[in-house]
Amino acid sequence: MKTIYTLLFATVLLSSCGSESKKSVEDILASDDLELMRKKKSELDITAQEISAELKLLEKKIKELNPQAKVPLITTFKAEETNFNHFTELQGSVSTKQNLVIHPEYSGILTNVYVKEGQNVRKGQLLAKIDDGGLSQQLSQLKIQTELAKTTFERQDRLWKQKIGSEIQYLQAKATYEAQLQATNQLEQQVAKTQVKAPFSGTIDDVITEQGSVVSPGQSQLFRIVNLDNMYIETDVPERYVTDITKGKEVKVYFPVLGKEIDTKVRQAGNFINPANRTFKVEIGIPNTDKSIKPNLTARLKINDYSNPKAILIPQSIISENAYSQQYVYTITDKVENKAKVKRVIIETGKTQGDYIEVLSGIENGEEIINEGARSVKEGQDVKILVIDNAK
Repeated sequence: MKTIYTLLFATVLLSSCGSESKKSVEDILASDDLELMRKKKSELDITAQEISAELKLLEKKIKELNPQAKVPLITTFKAEETNFNHFTELQGSVSTKQNLVIHPEYSGILTNVYVKEGQNVRKGQLLAKIDDGGLSQQLSQLKIQTELAKTTFERQDRLWKQKIGSEIQYLQAKATYEAQLQATNQLEQQVAKTQVKAPFSGTIDDVITEQGSVVSPGQSQLFRIVNLDNMYIETDVPERYVTDITKGKEVKVYFPVLGKEIDTKVRQAGNFINPANRTFKVEIGIPNTDKSIKPNLTARLKINDYSNPKAILIPQSIISENAYSQQYVYTITDKVENKAKVKRVIIETGKTQGDYIEVLSGIENGEEIINEGARSVKEGQDVKILVIDNAK
């Protein structure tokens, strides 16, 4: 009887353990039994490890039986010769050779101002008048005296030609007339200084001194006159570009404030290297037909310093470097349909343009270069070409 009870207890225990192992995760979570949860987790961990190991064995065998699974997939592009213009980026500000503050040449009261701000004026136009302090009346009197001296000289000259009168009378009349003439011219120049005239055609940007003010040479500022037709940008260029940036080189000018870009050329390149900052001056002419460009406006410059009509450009992202600091890319050889072999090519590079760089040697025109997948292939490896890109 005791043996029967023992067998019955063992049967019940085994059946209970089997039922616990068959319980779902949901049932175990609902039971809130911590020991049961830990036991179930241990069972699932063992099962997951067994499945992972079996998957790795299957993947390894599939690769052994399927050679196509070993071939990397790549894309390529053909190297093509293209016109390459490299630009050096600098900054500058707009200037004009005809931006002038006009000062008086005579001391006195500014009696008349004939122009206003924003008015267009022509060269030689009268802008203002300064009180001459009676010089005009003196000039009128001097002109009368000069006319009398001229008449006296002309009569004495006629008599002298007829051998009438003495030579000394003739010379005195001549000297008197010439002296009066010089005095008149000198006074006319003085009176002319009381008239302020435009030195060139342009726009009156500012009327600085108002009518009725007392002005004096070298101190008083009367007007600012600006001509917006002859505009230019002057900038400092590092001396290493002295042979690359020369007169006639193309320039792209961008004005951030205006949101405007124009194409122009270098008008003048300096011949003097500044020893303080090792730069030389470059002057760039600016067309300004709509008058929107103003003096001192900030500009960004892109000056052409290098051109190659048959350049080969490739993406910088596909270039690698070996232990000897040599740059290389991967090309393809032995191409049959969409299959080929990988070839490593040492290259020399030049200037960059955005994400692209110029290849100076190592790549020939029309050569097929690996693009996508360039970082995951090796020399001599078989590859499968998915597509030929139009990289550049």
